[in-house]
Amino acid sequence: MQEIENFLVQKEIRPTAMRLLIYKFMAQKSVASSLNELEQAFEKSERTTLYRTLKTFEKKAIVHRIDDGTGIAKFALCEDTCNCELGTDLHLHFHCTRCNETQCLTEQKIPHVILPKGFKATDANLVVKGICNKCPSC
Repeated sequence: MQEIENFLVQKEIRPTAMRLLIYKFMAQKSVASSLNELEQAFEKSERTTLYRTLKTFEKKAIVHRIDDGTGIAKFALCEDTCNCELGTDLHLHFHCTRCNETQCLTEQKIPHVILPKGFKATDANLVVKGICNKCPSC
């Protein structure tokens, strides 16, 4: 936990007990987590506290938000080298339509898109949907 605490301090985030627990929970998962999943994992915590923690982590580029088309925002930890900036470090996401899990495919980068004059991108998200390698394909 000391390593997580040091990391949060380095990111200029006060390492509260809840923030440490949420970070640890997300670090142990290989898939993105929704607010509802955090609520189930930390049922004695208030939804507002969980949401504010996710927003703080997102603002400090510790997590990034994934819109996988389900209507429920999911969050995944950023890698050490990630800066989550549009056009510089965006990667592909995969949403399994069978188990409903969404995961980052960080090795698969989204190419930089040049928009027509006068257009300004504020977000980019590429999600491939299908069946993951853990689910039976038939």
